[in-house]
Order: sequence, then structure tokens, then C-alpha cells
Amino acid sequence: MTISSLKYILLLFPSLAMAQQKLDLPAAINLALKNSLDIQLSKNNLEANTIYNNYGVAGGLPLITASGTQTSQSTDVNQRLNTGVTIERNGTTTNTLNSGLGASVLVFNGRRVVATKQRLATLEKLSQRELDSMIINVVANVQLKYFDIVRQQSYASTLQTSIAVSQQKLDIVKAKRELGLSNDADLFQAQVDINTQNQTLQAQQLIIDQDKTDLLRLLTLNADSSIHVSDTIIIDKNISLDSVLANMETKNPRLLAADLQIRINELRERETAAQRYPSLTLNTGFNYNRTEAGAGNVLFNQNYGPYIGAGLVIPIFNGTVYRRQSQVAAINTKNAKIERDIYTRDYTANVIKLWQSYTNNLQQIETSGNNYELSSKLLNLVLQRFQLGQATIVDVKTAQQSFENAGYILVNLSYAAKASEIQLKLLANTLDY
Repeated sequence: MTISSLKYILLLFPSLAMAQQKLDLPAAINLALKNSLDIQLSKNNLEANTIYNNYGVAGGLPLITASGTQTSQSTDVNQRLNTGVTIERNGTTTNTLNSGLGASVLVFNGRRVVATKQRLATLEKLSQRELDSMIINVVANVQLKYFDIVRQQSYASTLQTSIAVSQQKLDIVKAKRELGLSNDADLFQAQVDINTQNQTLQAQQLIIDQDKTDLLRLLTLNADSSIHVSDTIIIDKNISLDSVLANMETKNPRLLAADLQIRINELRERETAAQRYPSLTLNTGFNYNRTEAGAGNVLFNQNYGPYIGAGLVIPIFNGTVYRRQSQVAAINTKNAKIERDIYTRDYTANVIKLWQSYTNNLQQIETSGNNYELSSKLLNLVLQRFQLGQATIVDVKTAQQSFENAGYILVNLSYAAKASEIQLKLLANTLDY
């Protein structure tokens, strides 16, 4: 690319000349993990389930209550005692105070408390798995969009090189025309070619800008922020199908979450079944009662003291509700197992398809790379021949098209292989971040 053509491109795309914040992949991933609203929601859900994971929520801790009432009333008294005394008084005031402190402890309810506590602990683990799944999905999406920007910029670079060749071609035509060795048709064709390529580059720049906007959204940054991505697509060629399938089965957060959901439903079965067992509670406390009356047979009464007791509830018949709830809970457990099998089936199929794409693209990249180098050499050779009058302007245009197509194919194959690599590591939960 000549200096004059580079200046022309910067004038055509002033945003390329502006100072932009350089963004590499590790920085992009760190920003996404720090700012992601989806991750924040998952963290909040984990925090909520961590708070709920408590024996008190499960019903295993004592229940202590305090109560108190104060009642004042005005009554008319008309009493005749067996001693012959008659009491008649209007507007008599009576004050009554009742208070108490009680405690209730669950002793047995068919181990329902134990099952509930285990379910709450499993729910906390499930929230952690969902958070892990959200994190690796965010990382994968950032990597895919980041390398898509690299892909589009690489193709833009190919177009810029071709534009530089078109500018040289135009300069050669102008020089030949001044010497009378070229006609207006070649001049017009050279100008049309460079204008068409500039339009193509403008359209490509729009794709790059929109990709950057998508990346900024993933990073939860202002959509109009200015970033500069400068990187290459490097593909990990050491992935094996067996290791991906093995890691998927043991590390994939979604499959692990499905296992936890099965466990949660099994514990719900136990909780539901426990409702059919007797429930035994111990009760203790202290009561205090005091009554003062302005008239009547009893003018003052006060009693207080501790108490202790036990309560037993035996379910005998409730319209077969508990039995039916147990049957539904068992069906939910079966459904959870089926859903786990569905995830395994679909993920395995995805791994196979991604592996086929990954290996096929790797095989094509080497040939495509050779074609790109040959097309670049061919373009330079045809341009030299055109300068010497041994090739036509159509020959140069054809060589340019071959060069652009080779660059487009190579960068798309590289991105496709990288995308397959990222998604394979996503399913195997082996993404680096």
C-alpha cells in the first residue's frame, strides 16, 4: 500500500484516524465478567438461595412466641350471693391482663425437615451451577464477537490492499495516457474500479462498527464508545473428540445442574411422603394472668406459672391428597431425568457437528492459505505486467478479484474453525478466562 493510498483511506474513513481505546481479549473478558447484568442476576439468585439454606427455613429450629393482651371494660354489676348479700353497681371498671411466653419444638415429622434442608442445600448448589453456566456463556459470546471483529477487519485489510493496487493502476493509466499509450476507456474503468472498491470498504466498515457495538453491549459499556481491536485468529489444533465428550459429561454446568434438579425432585418426593407420618411437637412456656374488678364476687385474681406439654398429630384421611401429591412428585422426578437425557442427546449431537466443522475447516485452511499467497503474488505480477504493457486492465481486475476472494475465504475458514473451537470448549467447560 502506498502512502498516498493510505492517506486516501484515512480521509474516506476519518474514524480510523481517531484515537481509540485498544481492547485485547483478556481485557474484554474481564470487563464482561465485571459488568454483565446477566451474571449479576445469577449472583443475586445464588445469594438468595444461600440465605434460604437454613434449618430455620426448613422448620427444624424451635418456634418461640410472646403474647400479651390488656383489656379494660365498664360493666353494670347486679349480683345476689348465697350469703344474702346483694351487689348492685353501675359503670364498674374491670382490667384484665393476659401474657405468656411459649416455645414449640418439632421432634418428629417423618424426617421432612431433613429432606427440606437437603433440598435447600441442593438449590444453593443449583444456583452456583447456573452462575457457572452464565459465566462461561458470557465468556464464549465475548470471544465469538471479538474474533468476528478480527475477521471483518482482516477482510477490510484485504480490501484496503486491493484499493492500493487500484490506486496504483489508476496512476499507471494516467501516466500512460499522458504519453498517449492509453485511452479514456482504461481511465474510466480504473476510476470505476476504485470507486466500487471504496464503496465495498465503506460497507465493510459498517459491519465492523456494528460488530463493535454488539461487543460493547456484551461488555455493558456505552454503545458509542470508541474501541480498537488488533489481533489475529489463532486456532487450538489439539482438541480431541473423546476429551470433549468426556469433559462435557462431567463438567458441563448445564448437565450438572440437570443432575441437581433430579436430586431436588427426589427430595421433594421425600418431603411429600413425610406428610403421611405422625407429627410430634414439645411445647413449653410461662403464662401470667391478672384481673382487677371494681365490684363483684371476685375483686382481684392473679395466676402465673410455667407449663409443658406435647402435641401429636396423626393424619388419618384427607381425601387422598398426600398420596396424589407423592405420585405427582414421582412423575416430576421422572421428567427431570428425561430432561437430563434430552440435554445429553442434544449436546452430544452438537459436539459431533462442531467437531466435523472444526476438523473440516482445519483441513481447508492450509490450502486456502496457499491460495491467498499465490493470489497475492499473482496480483503483484499482473500489476507489473500491466505497467510494462504486457497485461490489460481486465487482467488486473481479475487478479484483484481472485485476491479478494482468497482473502475472504481464508479469514472465514479461520473464524469458522475458531468459532467451532470456542463452542466445543464451551460444551466441555474448558474455556480459558
